[in-house]
Amino acid sequence: MRTITYLTAINEALDEALAQDERVFLLGEDIGIYGGGFGATKNLQKKYGKSRVRDTPISESALAGAAVGAAMTGMRPIIELQFSDFITVAMDQLVNQAAKIHYMYSGKAQVPMVMRTAAGSGTGAAAQHSQSLENWMAHIPGLKVIQPSNAYDAKGLLHAAIKDNNPVMFYEHKLLYKTTGEVPEDCYTLPIGKADIKRPGNDITIVATGIMVSKALEAAELAGEKGITVEVIDPRTLVPLDSETLLASVQKTKRVIVVTEAVKNSGFSAELAAVIAESPIALSLKAPIIRLGGEFIPMPAQKYLETQATPQVKTILQAIEQAMAGVETSQ
Repeated sequence: MRTITYLTAINEALDEALAQDERVFLLGEDIGIYGGGFGATKNLQKKYGKSRVRDTPISESALAGAAVGAAMTGMRPIIELQFSDFITVAMDQLVNQAAKIHYMYSGKAQVPMVMRTAAGSGTGAAAQHSQSLENWMAHIPGLKVIQPSNAYDAKGLLHAAIKDNNPVMFYEHKLLYKTTGEVPEDCYTLPIGKADIKRPGNDITIVATGIMVSKALEAAELAGEKGITVEVIDPRTLVPLDSETLLASVQKTKRVIVVTEAVKNSGFSAELAAVIAESPIALSLKAPIIRLGGEFIPMPAQKYLETQATPQVKTILQAIEQAMAGVETSQ
């Protein structure tokens, strides 16, 4: 174990995958000499050549279509989509092709492809480069959706995604790239569809995704100073969702907050809340389920407005206190 950044963990996983399996290749805009928009593919073209690390034209639809075709013929393509917002251009290839082919060919064809993309706000990149759209992909049968919150999870889950025989959407938050954590030097995989208890507690459960996991942990630390023990659950994968771990925690604490950066309106937080509300556990809750999410507005570029548009540590701490009092928050 050594301490490395989230970005280095991603780069290591890609490097190891390219070395282990000749079917693996990367394709994306500026991933070659430039090393990717955020540096995730740095030095990989120099090491593996232009046929394995392919710079492409600026056409997300072409990227996705090429990957689908390559995957169907036995390759294992990994796309880098510079910003998750650009997925809008590739929706037909992902939703109507990649997600459906295994079913429509009666299992005779597979699409083992991964689309990595940088998501979320916090960099002042404004409304067209700051969205959290993972909920869109979680709505599509046939796609798996992964959203790691730390370096350890990022490396292990990326390896699992590359080895999976299904199309996988892999969401990396831009603000997490520079965060650090302990990561094994060896190649390893983490199970897709298994949540992780990031912090145990007995008084209240917080289910947080992506960047919100670290904010939830910080809020839980502050709540602990007031004698409130908070359990923080990180789903890690939205599809498939580990509802068993989520429900076991809520059954223990009887209070729950769901927090995502994506806008609250029709967001994945609603799905998480529904899993709880539709279970017998709902009858034993001591407080209403609280959902925290982004404001229903295009993301501002100004730093202060960005923080006002998304849940923060202070917001989560306030929700904890309100849940303990049995009062629902307004955000």
